[in-house]
Amino acid sequence: MKAVVLCGGEGTRLRPFTFTQAKHLLPVAGRPVVEHALGAVRGAGIRDVAIVVSPSVEGQFRERLGDGARLGLHLSYVLQPEPKGLAHAVLCAEEYVGDEPFLVYLGDNLLEKGVTGVVDLFRSREPSAAVALCPVEDPRRFGVAVIEGGRLVRLVEKPKDPPSDLAIVGAYVFTPVLFQAAREVKPSFRGELELTDCLQWLVDHGHPVLPSPVDGWWQDVGRPEDLLAANRLLLGQVEPRVEGQADGDSMIEGPVVIERGVQVSGSRVSGPAFIGAGAVVERSTVGPHVAIGPRAVVRRAAIARAIVMDEARIEGVALQDSVIGRRAAVRGGRVAVQTWLGDDGEVRVEP
Repeated sequence: MKAVVLCGGEGTRLRPFTFTQAKHLLPVAGRPVVEHALGAVRGAGIRDVAIVVSPSVEGQFRERLGDGARLGLHLSYVLQPEPKGLAHAVLCAEEYVGDEPFLVYLGDNLLEKGVTGVVDLFRSREPSAAVALCPVEDPRRFGVAVIEGGRLVRLVEKPKDPPSDLAIVGAYVFTPVLFQAAREVKPSFRGELELTDCLQWLVDHGHPVLPSPVDGWWQDVGRPEDLLAANRLLLGQVEPRVEGQADGDSMIEGPVVIERGVQVSGSRVSGPAFIGAGAVVERSTVGPHVAIGPRAVVRRAAIARAIVMDEARIEGVALQDSVIGRRAAVRGGRVAVQTWLGDDGEVRVEP
């Protein structure tokens, strides 16, 4: 079985960060979102993966992920020339997939237990499709599935009066009949080819579609606050590892990852937390739920519930519930700061 990981879209709700980075390459818990997704694909026993991207960001993905060898995968790149919907993105990968079943996974969706459940269900039952579903508090925000007799029988997109609380998660396994469905459905009111319409086409044409309940949490990453939520959830899974240096005046407590080349001095780091290679933390308090990127500098600061990206500088402030872009700087006089700051931005707070 191959996998198709969809990484298109402009990520407009994640601006200012997506002005300079592809949404799926934004870091959570020390790694790009898409690397967490690819780890889930590998965990399901799939090694051959096509990443569908827009031409404008293809280079960013190739630079970061290469051929996938570092991740234990064989990666290929498929271009989606125009953003015409998820089903259109899958159609772009038809030649790559060939005539075998395949996993489709949205590269900005994160699942606590990965995609093994939906893949194993498909392999054991061999339906035309299997779809991951998760109960949610407000189904009106999602595509909602109706189940009868153990099969998916109806799909309703963002219903005002939801017929169930089962939201469609971004993980599916299909047979190649999906490509026929994608060619026959009509564009939605958004002018896009929708996977939900393709699933309904399968149901209407007598193809069995099985539901696969999600075990554990599900988090998509569409807004800055979603980045922080995903960061918190994924940091909760870290295995403690200390490869850098912490001096005798520092305290490391709880599950913390400190990568090579990190220098921690006169500081307290409370897990769950991640400090990337080559970062410097001086006379500061870091954590919980903080991820600091490689070569970042934190001095005389207190940081909690935040993502600080590569080479950023946080000096003399109490930073919380914030996302700070690459090479950005937040400086001030020991005052509290909460902000979304894009790459190369600077905030200076007067005491």
